[in-house]
Amino acid sequence: MSAPNMTAPALLYPVVLRVEGRPCLVVGGGPVAARKAAGLLGCGAVVTLVAPRVDPSVDALRPGPAGAGAQSPTAGALTVERRPYRHGEAAGFQLVVTATGLPAVDAAVAEDATAAGIWVNSADDAEHCTFLLPSVHREGPVSVAVSTGGSSPALATWLRSQIATALGGGIGPLAVLLAATRRRLRAGGQGTASVDWAALLEGPLPGLVRDGRLEEAQALLAGELPRRS
Repeated sequence: MSAPNMTAPALLYPVVLRVEGRPCLVVGGGPVAARKAAGLLGCGAVVTLVAPRVDPSVDALRPGPAGAGAQSPTAGALTVERRPYRHGEAAGFQLVVTATGLPAVDAAVAEDATAAGIWVNSADDAEHCTFLLPSVHREGPVSVAVSTGGSSPALATWLRSQIATALGGGIGPLAVLLAATRRRLRAGGQGTASVDWAALLEGPLPGLVRDGRLEEAQALLAGELPRRS
């Protein structure tokens, strides 16, 4: 057996996208496409899903009596069009995900999007992607994303689980508390760089929040904030 090719691929540039209110296209009607659509909807995107046939998991994304889609303050809007993908329509969206499981269709969608300068993800087909979707652990406003550059989704999922276990709970409330503190500083005309945030996070603050002792955490923060002269 020959040795695997260890040539390093080009590095990927990680970003966090704001998709709230933005038109996004999902091509495909199976469970994978439903998961992709659910991720976009959870971030407030306006999603159009196109497929000749759709799995019950797609219908479940709809809110109200017709579906069990979860509602949240950032829940987006979903339109399902039961038809084949139309050549060139990817150009009418700001983000495209294709997950039909049909290589020819997914490739055509990706080619249309790329030609129009639209970012596209083709499920399980890194060669036709201009962006890859990481494995994500979320808690409140905190997102921890892991990518292997498309080399092993299973490894990315395992790493995400390891990180989530190591972090434990309380990360979301901690982020909310720190955000409120930063807003208070700015409202008082003080810069946020005046606080040694690293020292606070290395101290008892995360543990207090994790244990639900929010008043003590707030008092600790207040005691560490610089006093205005």
